[in-house]
Amino acid sequence: MKSRNIMYIVISIICIVAIILGVYYQMFAKKVVKESKLNEVTNNIEDEPNVDNPENLLLEFNKLFTNSIYTQGYSTSGVTKLKGLEGQDIIYSAYNVQEDIENKYSVDLKLPAFNIQSDVADEYNSTTQSIFADKASDIFMNVEELTKYTIYNVEYVAYLNENILSLVIKSTLKEGNSPQRIIVQTYNYDIETNKKVTLNEILEKKNIKTRDVNKKIERQVKEAGKQAEEIAQATGQIVYKRDINNAMYITDNVSNFFIGKDGQIYIIYAYGNNNVTSEIDIIKL
Repeated sequence: MKSRNIMYIVISIICIVAIILGVYYQMFAKKVVKESKLNEVTNNIEDEPNVDNPENLLLEFNKLFTNSIYTQGYSTSGVTKLKGLEGQDIIYSAYNVQEDIENKYSVDLKLPAFNIQSDVADEYNSTTQSIFADKASDIFMNVEELTKYTIYNVEYVAYLNENILSLVIKSTLKEGNSPQRIIVQTYNYDIETNKKVTLNEILEKKNIKTRDVNKKIERQVKEAGKQAEEIAQATGQIVYKRDINNAMYITDNVSNFFIGKDGQIYIIYAYGNNNVTSEIDIIKL
């Protein structure tokens, strides 16, 4: 009889403990789960890349142009150079002209060319000629007809990262009181396969997700647009309006990019390529 009473007491204690644990779970455990999920969301937000200051990126970009090629220790011995130019680098200054005529023009032309025997390199050189050299030739040939003082500068920089050769050319044009126009052209070339290289190919090689890059492009361009609007409101200056829904802001459509020092990737939105403006957005990966 006594043992039976002890059994009842033990069972009662177990039931009471179970009830207490149940109440504890209802009151506290759910709260812990909720807080855990909140922390997970917060961490995801913190893990998102920060937006770089567009002004600082542009300053950094403009300092890159030294009219030189940086091979960074990578070999170019397997590259077949153009006949007669075997002693030149694979990127060299084809034109180096600095000339000033009072009340007419100021031209500082450092125009590069590919010193590589291939159809792609020839195509690149032809594009450079039509975009940059032809404008300088037009200024020189029609100096008597110039009615606006013209300032025209062309500069470049090139980098070799393993087998990928990147060349960036920038021109600045100011004609009289017209708005300044900046054009940026980039070329990315595989010196082993003699083929063009796309941004998505580079991202895949570096195991960078295009989804993440597209997000960074969107954030960076929005920030640049915001700063431009603030300048417009403060000064009345006309600025280029970004349309983030434009397909050019997707990696599939990015053609203006280059690989810089130590493999750093830059995406360039030079709005002066198609408009009379000097505004540029830089995305640094």
